[in-house]
Amino acid sequence: MFKSLFHWKVLGNLLLAIVVFLGLVWLTFRWLEVHTNHGEEIPVPNVVNLSVHKAIEVLDDNGLHYEVDSFKFDPKFKPFQVLQIYPSAGSRVKGGRAILLKVNPRTYAPVQVPDILDQYKGLAFRQLESIGLKVGDTIYEPNIQRDAVIRMQMNGTIIKPGTKLPRFASLDLVIGTGPKRNVAVPNLVGLTVQEAKAIITNNLFEIGLIEFDDEARDQSDIVYYQDPQGGAIRDQGMQIDLWASKKIPAQKMGEIQRLNAIYRTQVERAPAPIEWEEAPLIERPLNQEPPSSRPVEAQPRPSVAPEGTKTAKPSTEQPKASKSSEEKEEPKPKARKVIVE
Repeated sequence: MFKSLFHWKVLGNLLLAIVVFLGLVWLTFRWLEVHTNHGEEIPVPNVVNLSVHKAIEVLDDNGLHYEVDSFKFDPKFKPFQVLQIYPSAGSRVKGGRAILLKVNPRTYAPVQVPDILDQYKGLAFRQLESIGLKVGDTIYEPNIQRDAVIRMQMNGTIIKPGTKLPRFASLDLVIGTGPKRNVAVPNLVGLTVQEAKAIITNNLFEIGLIEFDDEARDQSDIVYYQDPQGGAIRDQGMQIDLWASKKIPAQKMGEIQRLNAIYRTQVERAPAPIEWEEAPLIERPLNQEPPSSRPVEAQPRPSVAPEGTKTAKPSTEQPKASKSSEEKEEPKPKARKVIVE
């Protein structure tokens, strides 16, 4: 068996196979060198700060391709100016390699308007400023939502959420002033349901329950009853309930009386209490004695002497007051004689 392996024919075929294998390997690597330009590398030229058109010309002259990508706009640089390249300048690459150019765009990228409807105005202002939009005029309009954003508009055109606008664009915001108090409820009896709804909305009231006589719920039915009644004083934002029918209100008197018994009940008022008036207090000085309850004695009127008669002058001496028996002086005791021997 071993003799057959060392036969000259077997050895010749083995050597031929080895030579063919080595030849194929050499041809493969040689083909790769030619196809990939092995050993032929091109340094990447420095095209930073050039305009994108000039940078493309330089890359074409060096046998390099390019890809352009817009960078974040920077107002410190010119529009379409190359800010970065990849691979960096000086790197050695094969011919035909694509070089990525990051270019400053013409202006800021447009931003999408956020949904700030029905939000508080303070939060809406901060949200718009955070994405680069400015708040222009703030227009106040009657609405039950106090200090909430009702609409967004730009140059008189309504702007919807999601609209793309240039960065730093100004948006005008319509803000609600809130409901008013003590407003008269409009009279809706005799109007169609559609007309009544429009009036309720325009007067900043809420549309409440609507009762129809049939299941068709036709908006052209006539309103024959409402609660609260027309002319009642309510705050804006309160709801108004309606009852509608194909018939006119004059044909629904029975139903109106039944509803009045439910919604128009009057509470009997008790008679007003009697008001008592208090007599005013008369203040007097502290040192003044209260008037005596004794009757005032009549004083004799002085007599008038006839002419030619002399009148005696009144004595200036005051009469001595007579002492009563009780006030008489008691007799003084007699002094006793004491004899000392």
